[in-house]
Amino acid sequence: MSDPGQPQGWYAVALAADLDPGTSAGTRLFGAELVVWRDAAGSAHVWEDRCPHRGMRLSFGFVRGDHIACLYHGWQYDAAGQCRYIPAHPDLAVSPMIRARTYASLERLGLVWAAWGEEPGPPPDAGADSLTPLRSLYLDRPAARVRTAFADASKGGLASGLLRTTLAEIPVLVAVQPLADDRCAAHFLIDRPSDALTRSDRARVASACMAWRRSVEARSGERAAS
Repeated sequence: MSDPGQPQGWYAVALAADLDPGTSAGTRLFGAELVVWRDAAGSAHVWEDRCPHRGMRLSFGFVRGDHIACLYHGWQYDAAGQCRYIPAHPDLAVSPMIRARTYASLERLGLVWAAWGEEPGPPPDAGADSLTPLRSLYLDRPAARVRTAFADASKGGLASGLLRTTLAEIPVLVAVQPLADDRCAAHFLIDRPSDALTRSDRARVASACMAWRRSVEARSGERAAS
């Protein structure tokens, strides 16, 4: 269950292009530890980053086909979170009660999204046909301050933490992920198809992203000190 004081909705937790088949990565959302993993068939999953056996982070484990296995004792969980195999007891019929906690998730707009809360609402839609993933940046600032910084120069906010702005004269979408009370991630996508971008375009926007982060952290620091 999510904290009732936190806003429900869909939150981006990774750039889809950064998650290869058969890999996993740890992240956070409102302080909760999550594992984002992609099975061998290409489907992405978002779970609590904890093996129900001894609490080891599943993001430290490994993906085998449509299972993710804990690094500690090798317990394997299927795509629905059900434990299917315990190496120390290979012939055991595993109890259906042994399950990892899963979150509803989907892949859209070049991002992996996780549903937060019992009624997250409709999936995200930016009205964009073709986006090019760029990069994710991590900031030592609260998500609310980052959104405010974008609002100063944004052409308009979108649902589910998405913001639309322009960097280096190129339209960009940004998904803000609240990691914890004082930290967040910003996932950047260029609002153009990949074949319409030159290497120079990508470099200019990437450089502008870094400049934007420095500006936001400096401005937020000034506000916090005032």
